[in-house]
Amino acid sequence: MLLVVDVGNSNVVLGISENHDWTAHWRISTDYKRTVDEYAVVIQQLLQMEKIPNSSISRIVLSSVVPNLTGVFKEVLDRLFSVPVLEVSHKVETGLDRRSIPAELGSDLLANAAAAHHLVKQPVMVIDFGTALTFITISAEGTLLGASIAPGLNSAVKALATGTAQLPQVELKEPTSVMGTDTETAVQSGVIFGYSGLIGSIIERTEAEIGSRLYVIATGGLSRINLPISRRIDRSDPWHTLAGLRLIADLN
Repeated sequence: MLLVVDVGNSNVVLGISENHDWTAHWRISTDYKRTVDEYAVVIQQLLQMEKIPNSSISRIVLSSVVPNLTGVFKEVLDRLFSVPVLEVSHKVETGLDRRSIPAELGSDLLANAAAAHHLVKQPVMVIDFGTALTFITISAEGTLLGASIAPGLNSAVKALATGTAQLPQVELKEPTSVMGTDTETAVQSGVIFGYSGLIGSIIERTEAEIGSRLYVIATGGLSRINLPISRRIDRSDPWHTLAGLRLIADLN
């Protein structure tokens, strides 16, 4: 069995894969204050809940975009399992053109790109709805063409709530009208419809720049939100990043 661990700024996503099927996957909150002991207990409990013995894990791949937690998870995995950990970086084999991968590219974006190119051999964009809203575009030949990064939807809502005196934290859902009739629906309208415009514009501008229509994949914890621009999303998979990490594990 393969254990996949993706440490992000808001969530730590874990998956167990056997014969290219997901036996289990979990999403837990990223907590910078948790110790090695605490994370070890959480992961052990998740495995026990699914009746997966530690000894059944034969491979581990780790992606982390949180430097302060990378060492923590290495120690956790070393404590719980007796197999080496493959840490994802621009140096590992991904099936992409290595020369086009910048050293500073996040390992989650690298996994997204690898999975997308493996899935479709045409120009493809992956939109990851996380703490940051990221767009990465890959050519049909597997060259990373570039990326765009904006604040995530939750980040925008939190910024409004913490940076203003009277705007509350609101639930992210599509309002019935672009013209909100109270504070909550006004914020929902501005964020949901505003981000729909942002996403649509990034897609259209990218297509104009590369001279080709894109296959668009949405992933991340907030990809479930039904944006008005969803007609441009060809595939929605909240576990797309895990699939990329599984692919990288197989290639290495």
